[in-house]
Amino acid sequence: MSTQIAVRLPDEVVEFVDSQVSSGAARSRADFIWHAIRREQRRLLAERDAAIYAAMSTEDDEFAGLAGYAAQVSLDELD
Repeated sequence: MSTQIAVRLPDEVVEFVDSQVSSGAARSRADFIWHAIRREQRRLLAERDAAIYAAMSTEDDEFAGLAGYAAQVSLDELD
């Protein structure tokens, strides 16, 4: 299920979104906005997870390896 909403954005933001659509980087305004929101969701979750790992013992090699790997992964690779 999806819900249509109205969002008011500054002209320069709409111009940027439209340029992404016209360049082929996004299929539509809605597609671009949807991907931006999903990316922000993932970023916030990753930030939360990083705080959890940081609070854990640094003596746990399994988490140290995971943290090292995650630090090198670009968020662009998650799209």
